Amino acid sequence: MNIGLIGYGKMGPVLETVCGSRGHRIVTVLDPASRPGEAYEPSKADVLLEFTGPGTAAENIKAAAGAGMAVVSGSTGWYHRLPEVAAAVEAGGGALLWSSNFSLGVNIFFRLGAYAAALVDPFEEYDVGGLEAHHNKKADSPSGTAKILMERILSAMTRKKKVLWEQDGDRPEKDAVHFSSLRVGSLPGIHSLIFDSPSDTIEITHTARGREGFALGAVIAAEWLVSSPAPDGGGRRRGVFTMDDVLKDILP
Repeated sequence: MNIGLIGYGKMGPVLETVCGSRGHRIVTVLDPASRPGEAYEPSKADVLLEFTGPGTAAENIKAAAGAGMAVVSGSTGWYHRLPEVAAAVEAGGGALLWSSNFSLGVNIFFRLGAYAAALVDPFEEYDVGGLEAHHNKKADSPSGTAKILMERILSAMTRKKKVLWEQDGDRPEKDAVHFSSLRVGSLPGIHSLIFDSPSDTIEITHTARGREGFALGAVIAAEWLVSSPAPDGGGRRRGVFTMDDVLKDILP
């Protein structure tokens, strides 16, 4: 499979390594900041991996997927523009597969968290909270992963209705999940769920050791997007997908 990179940065070298290990070839890179002067010929690529930032991701995706290409996006912080991006993808006949976190471990963590939340929901003794910590260069807070995690938790519970992302001295309301964010040093990413009662505490934590897990998941997603037949038998998939669609073919 021929792969193009939109954005190089810290993920670029890791994506190159993972792509090579799975028999794929990087044929083009677009990142004027870190790879100046490199030719950008997206027509050579079967799929584009987009890892830039919240300020540029939406326009990158609209330009590429809106022109009929397949894009896998690992950027976060742009989801408020998802409706217009999805409309451009559909209109252009392209494909977008997006995720707040492509790590296979994180996606398993999502499922574990939702299952645990459903288990404790009948027991009001257990309050629910969470926290995430990342490096101090991360552009968005809370993380996109935290937002997706909380969507899963709220959908699994009846007595929790909302998320309190920041607390300014007030106690969280009974129907709120308090979730905190920390930005410090070079941490690659930690997400924790806490279920606490007067008698005990249950914690579920995912800790990333590096970027390799994110890169592997993104490449697996690209393989699925390009190689999987469309439902109508018309070749590769078109439209908008998430990592959940990929995992439906892997997990029960």
